[in-house]
Amino acid sequence: MSLLTIRELSNRYGADPSFVLAGGGNTSYKDETFLYVKPSGVALADIRESDFVKMERETIRKVFSLSGYADTAEREAMVTRLMAFAVCGSAARRPSVEAPLHELMPFTYIVHLHPAAVNGLTCAKNGEAECGRLFPEALWIPETDPGFILAKTVYDASVQYEKKHGKPVAVIFLQNHGVFVGGNSAAEIDAAYDRIMSTLNAAYAKAGIPTQLAEVEELDAELAMELAPKLRGLLGDGETPVTIKVLPPFPTARGAFTPDHIVYAKSYSLISDAPDEAQIRAFQEKNGYKPLVVEVPGKAVFCSGKNGKGAETVALLARDGGLVQQLTEAFGEPRNLSDAGRSFIENWEAESYRKKVAGGSSIRLSGKVAVVTGGAQGFGYGIAEELAAEGATVVIADLNAEGAKAAAAKLNAPGGAYSVAVNFADEESVAEMVKSVVLKCGGIDLFVANAGVLKAGSVKTLEKRDWDFVTNVNYTGYFLCAKHVSTVMARQNACTSGWTDIVQVNSKSGLAGSNRNGAYAGSKFGTIGLTQSFALELVSDRIKVNSVCPGNFFDGPLWSDPERGLFVQYLKSGKVPGAKTVAEVKEFYEKQIPMHRGCFPADVAKAIIYAVTQLYETGQAIPVTGGQIMLN
Repeated sequence: MSLLTIRELSNRYGADPSFVLAGGGNTSYKDETFLYVKPSGVALADIRESDFVKMERETIRKVFSLSGYADTAEREAMVTRLMAFAVCGSAARRPSVEAPLHELMPFTYIVHLHPAAVNGLTCAKNGEAECGRLFPEALWIPETDPGFILAKTVYDASVQYEKKHGKPVAVIFLQNHGVFVGGNSAAEIDAAYDRIMSTLNAAYAKAGIPTQLAEVEELDAELAMELAPKLRGLLGDGETPVTIKVLPPFPTARGAFTPDHIVYAKSYSLISDAPDEAQIRAFQEKNGYKPLVVEVPGKAVFCSGKNGKGAETVALLARDGGLVQQLTEAFGEPRNLSDAGRSFIENWEAESYRKKVAGGSSIRLSGKVAVVTGGAQGFGYGIAEELAAEGATVVIADLNAEGAKAAAAKLNAPGGAYSVAVNFADEESVAEMVKSVVLKCGGIDLFVANAGVLKAGSVKTLEKRDWDFVTNVNYTGYFLCAKHVSTVMARQNACTSGWTDIVQVNSKSGLAGSNRNGAYAGSKFGTIGLTQSFALELVSDRIKVNSVCPGNFFDGPLWSDPERGLFVQYLKSGKVPGAKTVAEVKEFYEKQIPMHRGCFPADVAKAIIYAVTQLYETGQAIPVTGGQIMLN
């Protein structure tokens, strides 16, 4: 039951952004013999009882008497080996590097968090004095390198505290790091954090300091549209662009505050009215890395990551750093980590491991931003699922705004998933869609023009409004999307050596005529002409343009809807001679295909991925028809 309690505490605090960002912090439960501690790289919000690493307490305590190391690297290696030895069984992940601190506090539960409200105190010049005034029963630990030195420093201070006060310390504030709270029940933990947060919030109110990040200017969207695609390339590795999250302007931190800020957002941001390649190169030469955060004062803040989730994490920590900087004004002024402390974190293998584990693995479309139009359901959603599984950051664009939002939430996308509403027949709406994607992700690497409509009917009787409806969405909509997307892609590609892709989901009806379906077939034939024309024009911008031409998706709603699907309609109209059931109608159409089955979204996704990964293919119409349509 105690593991259940610490799991519930971890999940609750981990899901609250006022306490935890980017899965930071760590928690533990201990009995007489064992310590159960959160592993590195596992988010508190998602941790389960089985995730906690079981460790022998007696072995952990040996760290406090370590000696004889030659240098920092040797010392930390010794601690790492000792912690590994303390683990019971073969744990899949490392225990938290702060396991010794959890051991030295003699309480059943330990919850270590990094709230911005707390770090407004711990990262302030007068933090120690103010901590003594506000929290006289707490222990203050000056800035200390994480790992063994921190554990030994806190151990020694805790021993002296207990001698002086006659009881163990339950609250420990770490300068430029956060707070440790111990208790023997969930109620004790909650009560302690309630006291800490209410006391600090009262202090901020008295000082007139807002506890939410102040944004005094509106986002310069025009600048963001121009600069974000360029920064994707300039901040990347030359070929693979990063993903950019654009934020309204705020004063970013002018230095490193805590280990989390360094690990996820780096120690410094680039601050410039007009950031360019030369400034980024100079920043890299000075600091040893390209900036993850670029601030254009009063205009915008650009946060970069290897995918959508990564950029979101950087944005969270950048905003948190700005908020901490703001809050420190209540306690004097900001106090950044020392150069030595900052350098230690930047080069600490344990933190590199934590970020690596949290970041996940690399797959074929990792780092690419893919927009799928008409992706709220059916074929489009199936394509989006496959692209997400390949690591892409996926944006679902659909006329059905709620459906798109639900689809994005449903996707299990390692790189992140977003949604945007759009009317593909309206140019202003298409332009707003592209703008929304740029602000969310910085640009577009793959645009899948999947949205389409069908109105079947005889050329003798089809209403012009139905003809216009099909043509406006399928033909004109493709043109509008290509127009606005290619502008962003060209801007992005000017700053990278890679290629971007527009892939239109066409149809077998774009390769062969379709009886009593002229509006649809005509729009599909026409868009193959657009694909070839766009490919010829945009190749100079390193944009490939291809079409994939699927056969019939029999399992989708167009064919299989029990009330309005084509199988039901064809059965009722007698279109299939002798057919008495929907199953017989379906069988009839499957027999028209040499492979005797309909097309699946995964089939189309494979063709799309081929078009992306094949760097020597543009202007093509790729059949995905099971052999029903074969090119001459």
